[in-house]
Amino acid sequence: MNDKRKQWREQEQQLVERWRVAEERCRNAQAGLTDPPPEGGAASGESVREVHAARAELDGMRKQIARLKAEFSAGKRY
Repeated sequence: MNDKRKQWREQEQQLVERWRVAEERCRNAQAGLTDPPPEGGAASGESVREVHAARAELDGMRKQIARLKAEFSAGKRY
């Protein structure tokens, strides 16, 4: 049982680290959209794609977190 707990804890820590990195990436991408574009043009398509990709990554992790929480609530973890 201790091995499972250790494995679960490592999995949770990895998810937390991935969340922090993805959140930072999302913040940076959104900041790139709010900065005035050079030469008065519109936001680049690349910046918009970066924001969408970062948000999609966060949404995927939200689903993982919800799944872990459901497992914990059901007594399948710890």
